[in-house]
Amino acid sequence: MGQTLIERIVSAHADGPVQAGEVVIARVALVYAHDGTGPVVVRHLRALGLDHRLAQPERTLFCLDHGAPSPRRELADEQAALRTFAQAAGARVIDIGEGISHQVVAERFVRPGDLVVGADAQTGLLGGLGALGLGLGTLDAAIAMALGQTWLRVPESQRITLTGQPPMGVTATDLALALRQRLRTTGALGRALEFTGPALAHLSVGERLTVAALAGETGAEAVLFPADDQTRLYLEAQGRGQDWCAVAPDPDAVYVGDLTLDLSTLAPLVVRPHTPEAVVPVQEVAGIRVQQVLLGTCSHGRLEDLAAAAALLRGRRVASGVRLIVAPASRAVLLRAAQEGPLTTLVEAGAILVTPGCASCVGIHQGVPADGEVVVATIPRNLRGRLGNPEAFVYLASPLTAAATALRGVLTDPREVLA
Repeated sequence: MGQTLIERIVSAHADGPVQAGEVVIARVALVYAHDGTGPVVVRHLRALGLDHRLAQPERTLFCLDHGAPSPRRELADEQAALRTFAQAAGARVIDIGEGISHQVVAERFVRPGDLVVGADAQTGLLGGLGALGLGLGTLDAAIAMALGQTWLRVPESQRITLTGQPPMGVTATDLALALRQRLRTTGALGRALEFTGPALAHLSVGERLTVAALAGETGAEAVLFPADDQTRLYLEAQGRGQDWCAVAPDPDAVYVGDLTLDLSTLAPLVVRPHTPEAVVPVQEVAGIRVQQVLLGTCSHGRLEDLAAAAALLRGRRVASGVRLIVAPASRAVLLRAAQEGPLTTLVEAGAILVTPGCASCVGIHQGVPADGEVVVATIPRNLRGRLGNPEAFVYLASPLTAAATALRGVLTDPREVLA
């Protein structure tokens, strides 16, 4: 019997071949936490007497991205404590301004086939790079840092076959939301989603990272893409071509379910407040007035996202009364967007540029909305209070839909602007 993609990756980090349903101990290639979870991880390490015993200090990261720069004294103190701990333990610090942890590790550290532990739910987006990212609790992350291994039950896999090419105005975001629409929040509960099909050739790694970030809301334990030519091109662009290797399931792998998505049939979608299941066509909510648009975060802060929004806004201005906040996912993205033009276009259109990082997504600073305001955001989740105010209303959308909405001041189908 052949192995699925997740079985192959876990087998490479365990003591031998594994199958779905087995509980195994596996070695980890990288462990990271951010300034929200890192302080708790360090407290666990100290309570266990393991605070200076890191199995792989050079592959242990503390990323300061959630309060970047810190909006409060208490957070600044926590960040300072993380820097001190990392220096003593030999770990790396990804400091303020370098970007979001998930984006930075994808750019600089993660290799196809790696098993990565992160103390954050969005760690699973690394599946877009052909790696297995496990978002674990702080205690499990602490153990992984100290011992260099973790335990897991190997999930069964559901195969998602992608066909066709997306029409104008349809993006990887809409692909992921269409999948969420079909599976809802429990349709892939406890499973791994593994993508295949002829349309993969047209999906960049950036788009795959977006799909992996958003598709996790189906209850999936992991979302995985094979490491193929697109992966090789991405790593070469990061100056890491030597890290590439092909990672794919066996042809005779066994799956517990199959779903085919024809991208040519998709339309722009949004998620209404305040639940990940409320996926509807943009046209169904078009015309709702919007006060703020957030473009960025780990699911949509890459160069292609900023470039897509900039292309739609070129030569135009955002609507009066709309705040368009742009948060690049990393310093590398910011620099390329500045060098290649999208950043200038967005600022000329009226965008507000903030520090590379999570920005207002976590509701700490850099764009907390007022009571009753409507926000369109390119973030992974829109549960009540996600942007820091439970009295605001947050719609999730693609960068194209966000840009079209910022332009007109109301929720807008991007095809109306692109036509």
